[in-house]
Amino acid sequence: MKRKVTKAVFPVAGLGTRFLPATKAIPKEIMTLVDRPLIQYAIDEARAAGIKEFIFVTSRGKSALEDYFDHAPELESSLRKKGKTELLETLKTTNMDSGAIAYIRQHKALGLGHAVWCARRLIAPNEPFAVMLPDDVIAGEKPCLQQMTEAYEETGGCMVAAMEVPKDKVKSYGVLDVSEDMGHMVKVRGMVEKPAPEDAPSNLAVIGRYILTPDVLSNLNKKKSGAGGEIQLTDAIAQEIREERGVYGFRFQGQRFDCGSKAGFLQATVAFGMSRDDLKDEFTQYLHEAVAMSKAAQ
Repeated sequence: MKRKVTKAVFPVAGLGTRFLPATKAIPKEIMTLVDRPLIQYAIDEARAAGIKEFIFVTSRGKSALEDYFDHAPELESSLRKKGKTELLETLKTTNMDSGAIAYIRQHKALGLGHAVWCARRLIAPNEPFAVMLPDDVIAGEKPCLQQMTEAYEETGGCMVAAMEVPKDKVKSYGVLDVSEDMGHMVKVRGMVEKPAPEDAPSNLAVIGRYILTPDVLSNLNKKKSGAGGEIQLTDAIAQEIREERGVYGFRFQGQRFDCGSKAGFLQATVAFGMSRDDLKDEFTQYLHEAVAMSKAAQ
């Protein structure tokens, strides 16, 4: 019987240099889409997938991220006194139960593989676990990781979220070499990290959601550097293919926003703003007016 996926690792040690000067003072993961920080979208998605334990791989200067998930007695008391029950309920979604969340330090920025490896002592030898990159915000009717955990119950092994990208963009991703295409699911025979477009085996790119076996952590123990001189998670997963343990790509249903880039963050802000019942009418009207003014100026 396959074990359920109940732990998730969140690599959040990055400096967020693409968002300077804002990230000089606050972690990138606390930057807000509408009125929720990026990390909250990831946590909500994880909870919907049945995740019970949350492991954050952090670095110096991330204390605001830790504080975000703590209780705020003074604020809660103030809202309660003022009868703001709706805001109080919203605030409760940001709280974590004692013992549900752990913080591990990554002292050197040696790559995504190294960040995941840092969490190894909190993963049992026979325990599958998820990895979620908060930069990738995915809007879908059913949360992406929930789609994956349901599919994982059928396949086991390792699973990565995947989506088609333009051929000239593959150099920014890990790319799958597919041996069998089954629609939503593909069987993987190889993975290449950030290939040149002419060398890419496909245009099916790995997106920031993974379900992994502890064998991947054993592979990462070797600390072999890959593309860019970093320890690549893709390389450790590719080792599972060579060991003939199943690796699958999952074409999720939903729209992915790359909130690690300024353009992606702005696109997500527009999309999430327009999806909110309390904002969409006023916001949509503004966007129409802004587009009309831009065209008139041309």
